[in-house]
Amino acid sequence: MRTMEETGRSGSFSLLGGPLYRLGRRLGLVRGGTNTVPLGLALGALLWTVLVVLAFAGGVAQQVFSLSVIGAHVRLLVVIPLFFLCESLLDPRVTTFVGTIVRSGVVPENALPALRSEIARTTRRKDSWLAEAVCLVAAVALSLSAPHLHLSGTSAAFDPSRAAAGVTAAGLWYWVVCLTFFRFLMFRWLWRLGLWSYFLFRMAKLDLHLVPTHPDGVAGLGYLEVVHTYFAPLVVAISAIQAAALAEQFTSGPVTIEAIYPVLAVVLLVDAVLFLGPLLLFAAKLAACRAKGLSDYMELAASYVSGFDRKWLGAAAGSGEPLLGTPDLQSLADLSNSVGIVRNMRTAPVSARLLAHLGIAASLPMLPLLLFKYPIAELAEKLLARLAGL
Repeated sequence: MRTMEETGRSGSFSLLGGPLYRLGRRLGLVRGGTNTVPLGLALGALLWTVLVVLAFAGGVAQQVFSLSVIGAHVRLLVVIPLFFLCESLLDPRVTTFVGTIVRSGVVPENALPALRSEIARTTRRKDSWLAEAVCLVAAVALSLSAPHLHLSGTSAAFDPSRAAAGVTAAGLWYWVVCLTFFRFLMFRWLWRLGLWSYFLFRMAKLDLHLVPTHPDGVAGLGYLEVVHTYFAPLVVAISAIQAAALAEQFTSGPVTIEAIYPVLAVVLLVDAVLFLGPLLLFAAKLAACRAKGLSDYMELAASYVSGFDRKWLGAAAGSGEPLLGTPDLQSLADLSNSVGIVRNMRTAPVSARLLAHLGIAASLPMLPLLLFKYPIAELAEKLLARLAGL
């Protein structure tokens, strides 16, 4: 593995690193340097297996596998692997994005030293043991204060009132170990999101060479939108946690199915802040590029159209040059297309496709909750009746 100094000099970029990542590599659970999914599966499965063994040993397996604590299974078997799936899919695209903006000239030669400095700084921070130590301390602090925060769902926090009735070994394992480790991974991801957002903030300060007529519609930064589509597993993870909490509340409280809508709205808002907010850091620079491009291309278009008018419609129209097949018409059309691209240029690398992609990812985990209102047997019966025309 390359050192931080080598990474900074080469201009490559990665968000993977830290003590847990290095431990995964030593254990052979990180494949190809970026595939950390086996590590996530192993961690989730280990925590869950110990929980199940303790549940059977303590004679509380029925309680552990009840729907009222479905959040425990979702966190360990679904969300933890999704954390690692997201970083495995995202990191190669982040590396490609940084390499692309260098090769394409979006970051010009005079800005390359500053970019390499930012890469080296980010590399030092993401490899820091101190950052993950702070994440662990924050996870422990949240676990200690969780009973007083009124978190949604019965499996989200340890309730001290249960101690009077006797807490099982499985319960202690989940609330003390599993939840704390889960929150550590959550804070670890927030740290990486902060690193990525700060890197984009610093990059937006560079003297970038943005071209308003670039076909991607955002002056050459279009691949950044592709990068953010790979946050979808993390979006699913956030939504899955909330869906599991709602499922627990449906089975143990008076919460109705209509509670899905405000929760989904909050999830979408959080996703927008976390995964679309960093893209808005380029808004001012792209807006300035668009304004300058409109001014320059409108001036160029006015000059060309005036010459075209004089040549083909003015006094010089009788020059005898045939209109059919002249390149002047094609040039006029090309100029019109260029002006149209500049006029339609977006001021942030956010499109309807990206919004739909993240919106669908946030909504999918909520769909199974509809079964609480429409049981699957009833749905199947209605479907068959419709198919039969009854």
